[in-house]
Amino acid sequence: MASSRTQKEIRQRAPLWLVMLLFVNLIVMAVDAQDNFTKQNVLKDGIQTVASPVQRATSWVTSTVGDFFHQLGSFGSTASENDRLSRKLAAKELELRNAKDAIAENERLRELMDLKDKTGYEQVAARVIARDASVWFNTVTIGRGSSSGVALNMPVVTAGGIVGRVIAVSPWTAQVMLITDEKAAAGAIIGKLGESGALGSVRGLGNSGLVEMRYVSGLQTVSVGDYIMTTGQDGIYPPGLNVGEVVQVKQGTATQPHQIYIKPSAQLDRLSEVAVLLYSPPQRPAPEQALPNVDKTKVVSDK
Repeated sequence: MASSRTQKEIRQRAPLWLVMLLFVNLIVMAVDAQDNFTKQNVLKDGIQTVASPVQRATSWVTSTVGDFFHQLGSFGSTASENDRLSRKLAAKELELRNAKDAIAENERLRELMDLKDKTGYEQVAARVIARDASVWFNTVTIGRGSSSGVALNMPVVTAGGIVGRVIAVSPWTAQVMLITDEKAAAGAIIGKLGESGALGSVRGLGNSGLVEMRYVSGLQTVSVGDYIMTTGQDGIYPPGLNVGEVVQVKQGTATQPHQIYIKPSAQLDRLSEVAVLLYSPPQRPAPEQALPNVDKTKVVSDK
């Protein structure tokens, strides 16, 4: 009875087992199946085809997120590197600026040394160390004084022209009144001494930065652009130094002198180095010594 039941169950289950075996066989065949042309596994290709879009999307998200966090991590090092490069660039710019300043200073000092050959006078080079900030005075302080031979009323010049005169001296410094000061003056001539009759006197106009030339006869021809030279008659500046250039003329008449305005040729607003001329004006003879045919003995006895 039991044997017959078992055989019956076997006959009933045989088709199921056959289907299962066929399904397993199909799976094995699918796994091992290859494309005749590419010789690649068909199942694997199918799975790869289905999974490829998902893989690409996953790869893009992973790459994007990774790059984002990598950039966040590198921000600190990038900022530090930029700061280092900025400091390095600033240091190089400072070095370049200092080099340019040194070259310009050497050029100015060379021009001052050449000035000695042009004027024929001994001189003391000095650096401007201070400038009077008052609106009422046009003065500067230089870093040379009586210990270097600087004395009162010595002329101060640059390669461009006259600057002013020494008005106060200490052992190590001196104060210089600029030619633009209202109390400053100098004997001057339009053109070359001995070739022009346009004699006069220049006087400062304060903070305008100009000087005015007075007492030039209205009969003399004066034009904008004419150059002005010192005459030496003021007893401070030697003759032949450059004063400046005529920038404006109010023409005079036979009875009225010209009004002449001059821009100093020395760059007074940018003074760095100057030269003090060790110049003493020649002694003028006493009046009785200058008069001809005077019997000095008789003059004395008459007194």
